[in-house]
Amino acid sequence: MRITPVLLCGGSGTRLWPLSRKSYPKQFSRLVGDESLFQASARRLSGARAGLAFDAPMVLTNADFRFIVTEQLTEAGIDPGPILIEPAGRNTGPAVLAAALWLLRSDPDAIMLVAPSDHVVPDTDAFCAAVANGLPAVAAGDLVTFGIAPTRAETGYGYLEQAAAPDGSGQPVPLRRFVEKPDAAAAAEMLAAGNYLWNAGIFLFSARAIVAAFQAHAPELITPVTAALDAAKTDLGFLRLAPEPWGRAPDISIDYAVMEKAGNLAVVPFAGGWSDLGGWDAVWRETGPDVSGVVTSGAATAIDCRDTLLRSESPALQVVGIGLDNILVVAMPDAVLIADLARAQDVKLAVSALRKTGAKQAETFPRDHRPWGWFESLVIGDRFQVKRIVVHPGAALSLQSHVHRAEHWIVVEGTAKVTVDKDVRLVSENQSVYIPLGAIHRMENPGKVPMVLIEVQTGSYLGEDDIVRYEDVYARS
Repeated sequence: MRITPVLLCGGSGTRLWPLSRKSYPKQFSRLVGDESLFQASARRLSGARAGLAFDAPMVLTNADFRFIVTEQLTEAGIDPGPILIEPAGRNTGPAVLAAALWLLRSDPDAIMLVAPSDHVVPDTDAFCAAVANGLPAVAAGDLVTFGIAPTRAETGYGYLEQAAAPDGSGQPVPLRRFVEKPDAAAAAEMLAAGNYLWNAGIFLFSARAIVAAFQAHAPELITPVTAALDAAKTDLGFLRLAPEPWGRAPDISIDYAVMEKAGNLAVVPFAGGWSDLGGWDAVWRETGPDVSGVVTSGAATAIDCRDTLLRSESPALQVVGIGLDNILVVAMPDAVLIADLARAQDVKLAVSALRKTGAKQAETFPRDHRPWGWFESLVIGDRFQVKRIVVHPGAALSLQSHVHRAEHWIVVEGTAKVTVDKDVRLVSENQSVYIPLGAIHRMENPGKVPMVLIEVQTGSYLGEDDIVRYEDVYARS
């Protein structure tokens, strides 16, 4: 049976700061393993497994992440399906409805598996078997959700109350109700009761059934979301939902809009490993602490530590912990987090505090990802800045000029095709070129490997908004 995965790919990732930020949230990071969470999610829901055949994934994201989505899918060797661009975050309710309405326009029998793109599910085959278990309920017209067998009295998750205790078969069970995140006492009671599961936020249903559920329980979403689809525009292969009608859609989750009101609900119990990586304590658990409870990552060393996470995101930044107990340390080139591991859920407070001071580290990632590649600032001084710039094979920056700065480019890997006014030349490794202030210029990578250069900017103003664009293949102004 064919299923369309629908990957929800937004969010701000404040609980995993400083690695996860508004400009580059956690799903794009390699928190656990060699792939990003988004890549692992797309790979998990691709190909054929357990009698299932997954179509190309549909992705719902925002304009800022659209090129990161395509870049990471390409790296993973996965051909994307439609990528719908939300003009503004309106929560999961409108997003799921938009996906369902879009699928119905080409396939009245479409089945969709809606999943966040930032979860960890180590056993793909077991998860796909759980999806297969849910298909008979979908065929009967039910809305299926997935619940995780709890392993502890967790207060950070919502719960699902089953109508009966699971029998171990993994078959769907009628769902009695959704339970909000509990306090510690209530969580312990639900764990002991045996008929409660963690709410994974993953759903399986036919597009027809979920649209009918919205019509019955959240009809106020139908008109604006339909209008946003009707007036959507194709842009470089993306489908941009129309901003004005989309902005009229209520900001509401699918749980509140539909699931907590519908009567045709079933839950598939899943006993395999799962985590939403909702904090650094979850990363510590999923990475696998040693016998002393210590996890190190990157250039990190632990000496006489217990129950501690030490993580360095820069090879040039050595993190050393001595005699630490129940501590988490995450070091980035521009920010360092040190906290009690038991306070991992409070990391979002750091983000709020930094926002109040205007610190760019609150939301901006050190690497600035663009359609053509990325750049990062290495040194910033009075009237100068040094950047590393990486350009993807075949990619090109816009034809542009600057009012306040000149630039020096030194190619350190690959070959650059450089335009300076009417002069076009190839610049190879160890060669450089000067871009005078006001010159119309562009760099391109004509090769088949990434091109890396060091850029030295000099001038009275070095902001990213000092750009006059004349041509841009990405349609930026």
